[in-house]
Amino acid sequence: MVMFANAAGSATRVLRRGLWGLMLVLSVVIYGSHAPLLTLCKVDGTIPFSSTSVVVLVELTKLVFSFLFLLAWDRELLGVAVSWRHVVPFALSALLYAANNNLVVHMQLFMDPSTYQVLSNLKIVSTALLYSLFLRQRLSARKWLALFLLVAAGGSYSCGGLQDPGSPSKMQLHITLVGLLLISVYCLISGLSAVYTEAILKTQALPLSLQNLFLYFFGVLLNLIGYFWSSMEGGFLEGFSSWVLVIVVSQALNGLIMSVVMKHSSNITRLFVISCSILVNALLSVALFNLQLTLLFFIAISCIGLAVHLYYGLT
Repeated sequence: MVMFANAAGSATRVLRRGLWGLMLVLSVVIYGSHAPLLTLCKVDGTIPFSSTSVVVLVELTKLVFSFLFLLAWDRELLGVAVSWRHVVPFALSALLYAANNNLVVHMQLFMDPSTYQVLSNLKIVSTALLYSLFLRQRLSARKWLALFLLVAAGGSYSCGGLQDPGSPSKMQLHITLVGLLLISVYCLISGLSAVYTEAILKTQALPLSLQNLFLYFFGVLLNLIGYFWSSMEGGFLEGFSSWVLVIVVSQALNGLIMSVVMKHSSNITRLFVISCSILVNALLSVALFNLQLTLLFFIAISCIGLAVHLYYGLT
């Protein structure tokens, strides 16, 4: 009997590891395919739909999925009274995410896209610093080196990991003083929102499906307010296509996966997932848009591989 119990326990652990690995790989694919999917949505070189509408639909989709998960696995909690102390913290989390989403749009006015791609990699450092400070997770020098390698990988890839054969190879960066201030605020809020959300998810003794229900309720509410506040011309679904629906569903699924990662692992794992998505992004860009890989791409991949070894490998 003991032998059968041990065998069953081993099978369960293998299954859990397999599901965990599958989730991480799926998240890497979703992160990496986001930019190519946006390119496929373009009409005459421009995005034909409202980005705010997409964010609202993504949050709504996550809310619906969270409710379905609650019905499937934690149905008994539907009639249980929950203290407002458990609910209110998620309002701040949703507010931070909403603020960052809007900041991304506005700060593009003060810098070119390439500069944004390069400097936004600094959110890896801000997230790690806040993770170490607020969650009191001491990172060794080896692990800090791994994280800085992720920054170097992102910077290398953003500086020219992909090249259009018909365009000039030289990249010129431009940013104003206001843009520098905004990118700093963006990196700070990005790290703060992620670490704060992880802290809530881990400290509350509530199932993840219920926590997600609170988070995405506020997410829908705040982004709806933002949509009506901007009062853009055109309908809510104007410019939508089948590719946009793929983006909505994939981003919603990725958001749910990241909540599992933050609940049961850490934001550091999330940073590695985002960095590894460079490989998927590059392969799709080459296959779909005939872009060429450059030396900087291979430098970026080498940095990521070394970072994974340093952070998760044997000491």
